[in-house]
Amino acid sequence: VQLQASGGGLVQAGGSLRLSCVASGRTFSSTAMGWFRQAPGKEREFVAAINWSGSSTYYTDSVKGRLTISRDNAENTVYLQMNSLKPEDTAVYYCAAAPLKYSNYADSDPYEYDYWGQGTLVTVSS
Repeated sequence: VQLQASGGGLVQAGGSLRLSCVASGRTFSSTAMGWFRQAPGKEREFVAAINWSGSSTYYTDSVKGRLTISRDNAENTVYLQMNSLKPEDTAVYYCAAAPLKYSNYADSDPYEYDYWGQGTLVTVSS
C-alpha cells in the first residue's frame, strides 16, 4: 500500500487547511484510515480515524469540533479538514492505513496501522 499525503502549509491562527491522503495498492474502500501528527520534540500522537464506510469516526479531544475526517472511496482519498487552527496544531501530519481485519473500527492506536504516508507539514503562526 502506498499513501501520499498533501495539503500542508503555513497558515495563521484561526485559519483553515484541508489535508488529503491518496491510497493505492489495496482495496481502499475496505480499509480504515487514520491521521496522526508529530510536533518537534514530541512523540507521534493520534488525531482522527475513520472506518471503511465513514460511518464511524473518532477524534482526540484537543481537535474535536475543529478538525473533521472524511473519505471518498471512489477517489481512494481520505481528508482532514482543519478549521480554527491553533499554533499547537503545528506538526507533521501522517495518514495511515489499518489492516483489513480492522476495517470496521476507527482506531486511535498507532500500532494497529500497518502502512504510513510520508507526512505533510502544517505550520500555524500566532
